[in-house]
Amino acid sequence: MPGIDECLLEAMRLPGARGAALVDWTSGLALGTVGEAPGGDHETTAAEAAELARLAAEHGAFSAGESGEGRPPVEDVIVSNHDSYHLLRFVDTSFDSSVFLHLWVGRAEGNLALARIRLGEMADRLVLG
Repeated sequence: MPGIDECLLEAMRLPGARGAALVDWTSGLALGTVGEAPGGDHETTAAEAAELARLAAEHGAFSAGESGEGRPPVEDVIVSNHDSYHLLRFVDTSFDSSVFLHLWVGRAEGNLALARIRLGEMADRLVLG
């Protein structure tokens, strides 16, 4: 079972991966980063992605009913722009489940479906603690 560094390095092996991070969405802090960051700053990117994650997780319009005790109400969020995709995958943890994996993938080189599936698998195996 991989830790943060191993998980992020595995994410960077996905086709088109530009950068990856593990972020705490309550504080907006990056717990680990690898690769590039949109705009060049991992901390700013983490804080901005955390705002989006918080919006999705805390508003009932985006959740599909009961999520289970301690689990985030949303599995993932996908944002696409003209040249890339941003995937935010919420991680189910034994504590408060307030972290997510953020993967930045180039649109021309990447495969959104594959990245989403693999990021979910990584989130399920990730060991925090």
